[in-house]
Amino acid sequence: MAVRLLSHELSDLCLGKPALRSLSLTSTIAEALEVLKTSDDNFVSVWSCDHNPKTSPGFVVDDDVCRCVGKICIVDVICYLCRDENLVSPSVALKQPVSALFPKIPGLVLHVEPSCSLLEAIDLILEGAQNLVVPIKTKLSSKRLKQQQKPSLTVTSHKGREFCWLTQEDVIRFLLSSIGLFSPIPALSIDTLNIISPDTLTVEYHSPASAAIGAISRALVEQTSVAVVDSEGALIGEISPFTLACCDETVAAAVKTLSSGDLMAYIDCGGPPEELVKVVSAKLKEKNLMGMLQHFNVSMSSGGFSSPSSSSDEECSMAAPVSPLPRPGRLSRSMSYSARMVRRSEAIVCHPKSSLVAVMIQAIAHRVNYVWVIEDDCSLVGIVTFSDMLKVFRENFETMA
Repeated sequence: MAVRLLSHELSDLCLGKPALRSLSLTSTIAEALEVLKTSDDNFVSVWSCDHNPKTSPGFVVDDDVCRCVGKICIVDVICYLCRDENLVSPSVALKQPVSALFPKIPGLVLHVEPSCSLLEAIDLILEGAQNLVVPIKTKLSSKRLKQQQKPSLTVTSHKGREFCWLTQEDVIRFLLSSIGLFSPIPALSIDTLNIISPDTLTVEYHSPASAAIGAISRALVEQTSVAVVDSEGALIGEISPFTLACCDETVAAAVKTLSSGDLMAYIDCGGPPEELVKVVSAKLKEKNLMGMLQHFNVSMSSGGFSSPSSSSDEECSMAAPVSPLPRPGRLSRSMSYSARMVRRSEAIVCHPKSSLVAVMIQAIAHRVNYVWVIEDDCSLVGIVTFSDMLKVFRENFETMA
């Protein structure tokens, strides 16, 4: 069984994965927003198929190959709009090329062949790759090819080939299906395995949310979150990129005007309380950020919000004493959302003595790449990530080979 697990290729993990919706590198941020708001995925891949270096600076590719050069989500746009110069005129900022959103970190998205081994994939992830782009071993029918030729902001085919991508979560899920092979490791505590990282991103509950912008950007890159703590270091909640990705770009206004605690309430799954919306509007006016105020008001009164429709609203209202407005547009476009699409600001936690397999299941069940570790008094100990878990399995692979 161990030999069979080691023999798996990435094509085995790609079965049933949907083809990537891709956006051209020449697209604007506004066009990327349009795609993200109508997508069931939090991220959209960005591709370069223009082989002229003059029109695609910094992204030179082979003459005959289209390449995925990055990925973006709503959180990238939110952090981008939080810059002072973009708050003044968001309409101008959104006309910039989508490449302006890319973090200056190479290797986050890598192309690999379907024959790439599971071990090789894990090594690439541990070296910093977040998404492995894999060709799907199917040929497009003539009907599908014609559909791809219709005018659209996104496509799924590049030179007749479709691609999917694999993430840390995909690999962890795959390993969980064969967890018995690693016994007794999965039953050991995360404390015993020494995989609790004390290097956490934190912000104090009453501090300005704007002070957390850098931490939010880093959390997005590291696929973690920002812990919101009280003055004694006890965990209260979190400002998670996974939650922010379910909002719209006008959350940038809330980030720049509210406290960290109020921002948690603003982005909670029930939608922003009316009182906080008024506070954001008033502070934008006070700061003379008329461009963002206009963008914010338009979003509130039109496409940004619509009537709540999910049953999760009832669950959220039990914990929210303030009457909420309808939720941001991305959360109201459908009645059928996965757990990831209806995220709250409550942090997912475990204890130092929790077993590795329990923490794996907990993270997968909540569609996050991490779990906070706390003591019985809620004091924050650290964080355990999928990357930390993969290191444990990778070390075990050496003894299985």
